[in-house]
Amino acid sequence: MRRSVGTCAVAGVCLAFVITLALAVLDVAETPAQVDLPGLLSESMGKSGVEHPVTAVLLNFRSYDTLLEIGVLVIAGIAGISVSRTTSLEDPELRTTDTLLYALQRWFVPLMLVLAGYLLWAGADRPGGAFQAGAVLAATGVMMRLGGIPMDFLRPGTLLRLGLALGFAVFLLIALASAIGGGAFLAYPPAVAKQLIVLIETVLTLSIAMVLLALFVSAPVNRAEEPGEGESP
Repeated sequence: MRRSVGTCAVAGVCLAFVITLALAVLDVAETPAQVDLPGLLSESMGKSGVEHPVTAVLLNFRSYDTLLEIGVLVIAGIAGISVSRTTSLEDPELRTTDTLLYALQRWFVPLMLVLAGYLLWAGADRPGGAFQAGAVLAATGVMMRLGGIPMDFLRPGTLLRLGLALGFAVFLLIALASAIGGGAFLAYPPAVAKQLIVLIETVLTLSIAMVLLALFVSAPVNRAEEPGEGESP
């Protein structure tokens, strides 16, 4: 009886949410656009601190959305680690003995690190930024992890917690500092806007890479699909 009541309550909440969302979408669709967003963006680029419009939108004009996205990503990383079967994040079954991979590591790891740094720096005036750089950095970590390179910072402890939360924490502190200083939430002073955006993107790169890499190494290994004895992995 209690289960059926709970199911009906959840269904009612979901139905109310769907109706509210549908009404909001219809209201937006019927409201004519009265703001020239591209023109407004072009006029405000001088105050953004960067030269690329996408970076200006994501890290300045609509930085609140990006802050929430990072928060969701951090929560996903923490949840993935929490349900992991490999509590030490050092499952030896994630490693491979492929000699080709070992040879590629010597060339690819340095190149991918340089590429991640370039994507981070290029985001100010061309396509790139923290998300792209973080993904490349995480892929570098995956290659290193598969090759058996020790990665002590992935063990549960201070370094792992710091890496997961650093980007979101710095982003939020800058937002609060701007509000306490008398400005709007996440409104950077124009004189230091570029420096603050570069700082945010740098720590976000590290946190995004850490979250993606931690999700990879904490993913459960499917024992049923492991190769049999004598077979190559």
